[in-house]
Amino acid sequence: MKSAVETLSPTRAKLTVEVPFEELKPSLDAAYKKIAQQINIPGFRKGKVPPMVIDRQVGRGAVLDEAVNEVLPQKYFAALEENSLTPLNQPDIEVTKFEDNETLEFTAEVDVRPEIEVPDYDGLEAQVEDIEVSDADVEEQVEALRERFATLSDVERPAAEGDFVVIDLTAARDGEPVEGAEVSGMSYKVGRGGMIDGLDEALAGMSAGDEKTFTTQLVSGDLVGEDVEVAVAVSQVQEQELPDLDDEFAQMASELDTIEELSADVRERLGRGKRLEQASAARDAVLEVLLDKVEIPLPETVVTDELNSRRESVEQQLAYAGLTMDKYLEDEGQTLEEFEADLDRRVRDAIAAQFLLDEVAKREGIGVEQDELSQHLVRRAQQSGQDPQEFANHMFQHNHIPEMVQEILRGKALAAIVESARVTDASGNAVELKNLRPDGTIGEPEVEAEAEAEAEAEAAAEPAEDETSAG
Repeated sequence: MKSAVETLSPTRAKLTVEVPFEELKPSLDAAYKKIAQQINIPGFRKGKVPPMVIDRQVGRGAVLDEAVNEVLPQKYFAALEENSLTPLNQPDIEVTKFEDNETLEFTAEVDVRPEIEVPDYDGLEAQVEDIEVSDADVEEQVEALRERFATLSDVERPAAEGDFVVIDLTAARDGEPVEGAEVSGMSYKVGRGGMIDGLDEALAGMSAGDEKTFTTQLVSGDLVGEDVEVAVAVSQVQEQELPDLDDEFAQMASELDTIEELSADVRERLGRGKRLEQASAARDAVLEVLLDKVEIPLPETVVTDELNSRRESVEQQLAYAGLTMDKYLEDEGQTLEEFEADLDRRVRDAIAAQFLLDEVAKREGIGVEQDELSQHLVRRAQQSGQDPQEFANHMFQHNHIPEMVQEILRGKALAAIVESARVTDASGNAVELKNLRPDGTIGEPEVEAEAEAEAEAEAAAEPAEDETSAG
């Protein structure tokens, strides 16, 4: 086999492949056997029909077509390897020359991974926002904790914001009940929002036993965006009683003794969470700086496929949330053109980042261990709310493991880039990333930890050596 490659663009190549007829012989033999199993010829057992009889009864052309269909993928992948090309999608293959006992020639046009000259990333500089945990942040968390331990008691007065009510809801359109749009005995906090427009306004001032009807639009179902009449009936009005913010509450809500200790613990946990958010922002910032240093050509077909995939994902999420695209754009304060431009930018940045990180992983010789793959599968399963074993089985059965491996390689490549960078916060303080733990705490530097461990080992060994000498 001979192959040649023509570069059509930085991201598209055309392979021209010549296959001598003798290299088709194994595929021809396989084609004769396959056809022999499919036909019935009087005087011959099934599967034992000679090639000459098949040529006469079925036609030599059908055998040649079967052989070519088998050999094309094999020779195509061999040509890719021979020319060190990495395809990004399915090729456009065209047989340009083939006759019986003659050389087979075909071409294959395909989008390929672009060649990237990775810039030096040692010592990249990036900046992120400061970590700030305000008193208001702490108070909000403590208040949420108080609400978890709150009690409800019935009151004989109209409902006000912050009260809980037990309600029944029904919806009708043109006097006909809307199927699936009814709720019975639901507890709802007045003023919470997030259910249906107009509900909080309707509930304010209602007492137990009151009923009211108001016009609104449903957020899910077949009548999304259309006016319906909603009837709400209140059966109970309940007042929320929060526990006092004292040491007794701290002991009830935690293992701490005082409210001061509880507040300090909440502040520390918020700080750890914000440290993780800062680390994520640091990774994005460093990658953005590196991407600005290199031009990465992108295949438009790959960009288009990813854009279509993301649009479909957004539409599915909106449908699940009971929103239309128009309503979503209105809430986001975006026009459709702005949404499309932002989506296009994010897709192009994501694809460019993947190409760059793949190249860094190759340069650094980064690999993936079996336990890393296992841990990654478990994390992905947890994120999607699936059983880890079922998730792993699905990934293996549908050949998604290479994608999982690629995700790990890119993550490790980005970690290598970030660890060699200099990241500071807005106040000029160095942001610790290398020793950041998954819980948001900062661990000891590896070198220092190893030195301490060695020192402890030596100290522990010294008495034993003295005793040996004394013996």
